Amino acid sequence: MENVSSSSILSPGTVAPDFCLATEPGKLLRLSDLRGQPVVLVFYPADWSPVCGDQLSLYNEILPEFERFNAHLLGISVDGPFCHAAYRQHRNLDLTLLSDFEPKGAVSRQYGAYDSKNGISQRAIFVLDDKGIIRWSYLSPISINPGADGILAALEELQRE
Repeated sequence: MENVSSSSILSPGTVAPDFCLATEPGKLLRLSDLRGQPVVLVFYPADWSPVCGDQLSLYNEILPEFERFNAHLLGISVDGPFCHAAYRQHRNLDLTLLSDFEPKGAVSRQYGAYDSKNGISQRAIFVLDDKGIIRWSYLSPISINPGADGILAALEELQRE
């Protein structure tokens, strides 16, 4: 698959760094526990921002498409788990949001998706295969909703292999 990303984020062919982050207050998710299925990691700047809201709402609306590929969709930002919980409830989101809060941006840094100047995650997407290998990555300008076409194309490619 063609890599249409910036050189700053991890490239296809790279083993995705494992992590353990809070999904909500008191609950953790380890990336390696999802092996055996494709995973889509969506790093985004912040809950409550307009572009992030549009992006996550779109993914929430098309969750059945991700499920069709048996893929887990995980949103990741530096917001805390309580903030994520309030945001999910307010926006009626069914997707999983992970808190890269403490140490701030540690996972975003591992993926090359941390904006240290502003203290937020960049808008970066990674599609991982069932073995935890990055198969597609994309870095979107912060003010642009990258949509879902690239993600779905990458998942379709994985299914064909």
